[in-house]
Amino acid sequence: MARNNLLIFGLGYSASVVAARLDGWEIAATGSAGNLDFDDREGVIAAIDRATHVLSSVPPDEVDPVLARYGAALTDGGKWLGYLSSTGVYGDAGGAWVDESAPILGRRQARNRADADWLSLGARVFRLPGIYGPGRSPLDRVRSGRAHRTGIAGQVFSRIHVDDLAAGVIAGLDSPPGAYNLADDMPMSQDAVIEFAAELLGIDPPPVVPLDALTPEARAFHAENRRVSNLKAKRVLSWRPAYADYRLGLRALNAITRPNAASAAPPIASPDQR
Repeated sequence: MARNNLLIFGLGYSASVVAARLDGWEIAATGSAGNLDFDDREGVIAAIDRATHVLSSVPPDEVDPVLARYGAALTDGGKWLGYLSSTGVYGDAGGAWVDESAPILGRRQARNRADADWLSLGARVFRLPGIYGPGRSPLDRVRSGRAHRTGIAGQVFSRIHVDDLAAGVIAGLDSPPGAYNLADDMPMSQDAVIEFAAELLGIDPPPVVPLDALTPEARAFHAENRRVSNLKAKRVLSWRPAYADYRLGLRALNAITRPNAASAAPPIASPDQR
């Protein structure tokens, strides 16, 4: 068995960045970009047996599909387990700060259960806010005309650059089990972030769309308001976000997409969804 052998359930946007940073590791994965078929039970069980580390980025539907299908196999052998969860498990905090001790009151019960179930297995559960990075950022939404503002006063969200997410997961490889919030240092309103993205692009900000004109899912999302503390991850994982606020992150992304930006752009890991 390889000393460092990682099995990824769901090789999507975020997990691909984690995998790209693990030089010298043997990596197997399910998902459209992976080399394993999730429904090939024999092949997946063999990969679990070989793995020293297992990371799941697969969101739950009514249940967590990874635990429902392979949970029993994951409890054997003392493997490192990791799970990409969501800060949505905290629900609405009225704009207050939440840390890992906050109650789990999220509107998506399946996500809440999956978060708790992975914790019960001794996993490192990385609770993630809105993820952005190359190809998936407010810059892309503004540029394509898909962005909007809401005009909701006092509402804030946390977010995380995908490179900082990957760095936090990798820091967790040598850290104790438990929940860790991976978020930047500056929660901010969606409107402020969208307006800054438009400013970087040199275009007018998109229009305000009334809340009642949004989809039910979007209205439910905007009914929540919280600031996510990353202090535990900083203390226990010795992790610091390179993009500590949205302005740093968006400036860096804008630099790598501008013409003749090669010399101006800071080094950023290759991109590849939770």
